[in-house]
Amino acid sequence: MGAQQTQNQSSSAAADQGTRGVVIIGGGQAGLQAAASLRSEGFTGQVTIVAEEPGLPYQRPPLSKDYLKARLTDGSDGADGSAGTSASPLPLRGEAFFAEQDIELRTGTVATSVDRQAKTVTLADGTVLGYDSLVFATGARNRELPTPGIDLPGIHGLRTLADAEQLGAALDTAKNVVVVGAGFIGLEFATAALARGCQVTVLEFAPRPMGRALTPLLGDWFAGAHRDLGIDLRLNEGIASFEAGDDGRVALAVSTTGDRYPADLVVAGVGVQPNDQLAAATGLETANGIVVDARLRTVDPDIYAIGDCAAFPCVHAGGPFRLESVQNATDQARHVAKVILGADETYEDLPWFWSTQGPFRLQMANIVRADDETVVVGDADPAHPKFSVLCFRDGILAAVESVNMPSDHLSARKILAAGLEITREEALSAGFSLRAAYKERTQPAAVV
Repeated sequence: MGAQQTQNQSSSAAADQGTRGVVIIGGGQAGLQAAASLRSEGFTGQVTIVAEEPGLPYQRPPLSKDYLKARLTDGSDGADGSAGTSASPLPLRGEAFFAEQDIELRTGTVATSVDRQAKTVTLADGTVLGYDSLVFATGARNRELPTPGIDLPGIHGLRTLADAEQLGAALDTAKNVVVVGAGFIGLEFATAALARGCQVTVLEFAPRPMGRALTPLLGDWFAGAHRDLGIDLRLNEGIASFEAGDDGRVALAVSTTGDRYPADLVVAGVGVQPNDQLAAATGLETANGIVVDARLRTVDPDIYAIGDCAAFPCVHAGGPFRLESVQNATDQARHVAKVILGADETYEDLPWFWSTQGPFRLQMANIVRADDETVVVGDADPAHPKFSVLCFRDGILAAVESVNMPSDHLSARKILAAGLEITREEALSAGFSLRAAYKERTQPAAVV
């Protein structure tokens, strides 16, 4: 941290004197990538990142996937599925990167106001930064449960490194874990807690897990698969209240059905809300995120928003949409750097996602819809699953969900990004594979 703090101090004088360039509010995946892409695209002006958390910005996905697992074992899988060996989350960039790229990183502080007319950002410590272009990469925050007893000790969220460290320590002594919400974060944590030997109950108000992200077919499959692992998954059952034990800590979770579940550790994973408060206070349009156009610009032509906080016109969703994924954060960051430097391209990158839940590696290419027609290819036996769910609209492949089938996922991304057409009839034919279908459409025919 020493060199980092020195760098902040050494460049602050120039910034405070009004030197303008690009200011990026947010030190997560989107913010760091935007800064890196500005430099790789040839921008030579001032680049400043304002990051709320202290220390070097780090990868967030492994916090619920691999970080807790790594605290139990000597190694873990990396965020991209590669082998890893450390229980510490990986920084997005090493400390030397910021000095080498001449990027000012201001950590442990927040932006408190933006003056659009003066084109300045004021920080909590009173520093005023001038900008020519401003990028909101403020991410999202955990949605709060308005539940009686939610403030009891032993109830946690999972969003930051501090959250993960607290949960990792709590798992060392926990016996009965209740997870509220069967989304990605909830189920990733549930399988990590199960691996620790905990009794795990998951409460989900909806009729199936991950209902907003998966087809009903795959959601139902995951419900059975997680129960087979030993997780007590309760669907159509939300949380009503929490009760304390004699020590003042959480001891019981009471569900909407009136059932009472022992709980010495609770994790609330009921989704997130975009951090768009500062943008709204600045006079920018917000609607479940900071509203931007297809070039990621807000109503102010010098202000942009990217990543989890941005509501953009998504061609793959058919309208305004907000995506919470590493892919979207990094791709939008690369795109906004080009737009700031004068490009006039719209953002249309194919969305893709992943989630690691115990032995199940889920990967998704594009956004599925509940009314998609589906074809299953591969082996869906929960004991050793390797399969994909192909989703069709008007008879043409539109999205693919894969479980332990990375080759299918990569082929699906290539097919969908290139706009290649795969029909439902073709997928139903004997011996069909996405990989072979892609090769047939892209490799030159052999000359006879």
